[in-house]
Amino acid sequence: MRGDLGFRVGTGLFGLVLIAIVVAIGFELTRESMPTIQKFGLNFWRTQTWDPVAGDFGALPFIWGTIYSSILALLLAAPIALGIAIFTAELCPEPIQRPLIFLTELLASIPSIVYGLWGIFVLVPAVRALEEWAPPVLRQLPLFSGPRLGVGMLSAGLILAIMVIPFTSSVAREVLKSVPAAQREGAYALGATRFEAIRAALFYARTGIVGAVMLGFGRALGETMAVTMVIGNQPTVTASIFAPQYTMAAVIANEFTEAADPLHLSALVEIGLVLFAMTLIVNVLSRLLIWSMAPGAQGPGVDAAAPAKLAAT
Repeated sequence: MRGDLGFRVGTGLFGLVLIAIVVAIGFELTRESMPTIQKFGLNFWRTQTWDPVAGDFGALPFIWGTIYSSILALLLAAPIALGIAIFTAELCPEPIQRPLIFLTELLASIPSIVYGLWGIFVLVPAVRALEEWAPPVLRQLPLFSGPRLGVGMLSAGLILAIMVIPFTSSVAREVLKSVPAAQREGAYALGATRFEAIRAALFYARTGIVGAVMLGFGRALGETMAVTMVIGNQPTVTASIFAPQYTMAAVIANEFTEAADPLHLSALVEIGLVLFAMTLIVNVLSRLLIWSMAPGAQGPGVDAAAPAKLAAT
């Protein structure tokens, strides 16, 4: 009993160390960003001026660019990732299932800088050709206005989508595998086709799938090097997907080593604080959703009557 208690306490301490590290990061970021918090307050997040020489800082362009690029990547990646997850978990023949899963997970392990180099030499020229091909009528719309440079929000969204797809599809596949076999068997017993049985499994796993997509969203929020190399790094707030823009991670990577003024350094740290908070919140929520799909869990979205409901429709 003493050995069991010691083992439990010891492993619990390791878990507490991780929590302490997260708290310490948040505390240090808050402490270092206090000069800009005290000087600018909420205006730091509502204004667009970023002038280190004049000591005037507004982070709205970076917040906009981060959220915009992540949402754009999510819209592009989520359907493809879900399709890959369904195919590998439900339809893929056994001989090619493992190689396909291995290749998908291999894409998730490629370093960000490699994606960035590929983006510069392959993706950006392709996007530039697409922008030059766009007809004048289309370019008059705010969504497609801007210079035809290739570097911009569209390139950033595409490269983020490519980076998020393997991560999201892997988590979604595991969520689908956690669906009890009784769900599919119940659907078949009610006369459902294979497509309808897969629909039943998706309906049962919808909460976990949303969590997988949110994990991909959190992954996209904090991406740095690949986005920095293709987004254009121009602090503007615009709806155009062709225009160069900026993200929070990119401005920290570009300016942190050159920030000689304490206020400039504090502004960059405060951007890091908000990025840290956003990523933490998104990942916590997504993990809670995925944990609700664990065997035996009856979290929101887990419906034992899913096959009957779908068969009735």
